Amino acid sequence: MALRTPLCDALEIEHPIVQAPIGSATNPDLAAAVSNAGGLGHLAVTWRGLEETRDVIHDTRDRTDAPFAVNLALDDATTIVDTDDHLETALEAGAPIVSFSFGDAAPYVDRVHDAGAVAMQTVGSAAAAREAVDAGIDVVVTQGLEAGGHVQSEVATTALVPRVADAVGDAVPIVAAGGIADGRGVAAALALGADGAWLGTRFVATEEAIVHDEYRRRLRESDETDTEYTTLFDKGWPGTAHRVLANETLERWDDDGRPPVGERPGENDVIARTGDGEPIERYDEALATPDVEGDIESMALYAGQSVGGVDDVRPAATVVENLVGETTEAISSLPGRTG
Repeated sequence: MALRTPLCDALEIEHPIVQAPIGSATNPDLAAAVSNAGGLGHLAVTWRGLEETRDVIHDTRDRTDAPFAVNLALDDATTIVDTDDHLETALEAGAPIVSFSFGDAAPYVDRVHDAGAVAMQTVGSAAAAREAVDAGIDVVVTQGLEAGGHVQSEVATTALVPRVADAVGDAVPIVAAGGIADGRGVAAALALGADGAWLGTRFVATEEAIVHDEYRRRLRESDETDTEYTTLFDKGWPGTAHRVLANETLERWDDDGRPPVGERPGENDVIARTGDGEPIERYDEALATPDVEGDIESMALYAGQSVGGVDDVRPAATVVENLVGETTEAISSLPGRTG
């Protein structure tokens, strides 16, 4: 069974599988591996400077002839570079697809199209999806509450995708994000009305992702009940909800009665340092990358509720291949299950 949907045509990819822009864990090796396997690889560039953004796009293009995407978060609370300059740099470097999240992409869509690129927008409601389509967005991404990392929805994927599908119709393809780790989840997303699936946690647990071994261990050993939706790790991106693995930082805060910012236990503790020696404080939103030294387990360990389905670390290409096989198998088995 061929696994091809309107998303494949819109993005010129073989399989409707998208690697989420998983922050500092993304890199040219990961994005290229996913794209070379027929999915859509992704680079997160919001927290990179202009020169580094240009370099990682060029490096990714050197590794693949297939399409890949770059992501820009639009929330002023977290951006380190002016979005207009950042977008211009990404497009001039040759990014074929740009995804936007945590803000209104409307002011940037025409510039993306003028450069001959495709524009994607992450939304958390049917109303936001309609606005994105009216603004000219080419692909809508629906992020459900189950998602790991920073979350911009309060609605579960199974409730959100059908609502967005009804609101958007056949105007643009829809990608479902949140709570998907295997082919059964992809098949379910397609049944709900999506044209593809967007996976983050599953791709964090790959050989190419730039994450600390302790982080990978926690991902492998955690269950679907081991995450918490919170705003606790707010240093660096205040006020934005996120889903992380339960750890000592969360437990201490909970045991203290969940006090407000400024009164939390160990508020100014330096629990780790980057490879450059920069301090990482408790409640910092920093990602646990391989160069970090210190109390990794107490950092923000981003993961979605799909983490229970992540029990090993594989090459990214193998993840894509397995997802496609599992999805086709799940779809093929439905007639037997329904008699």
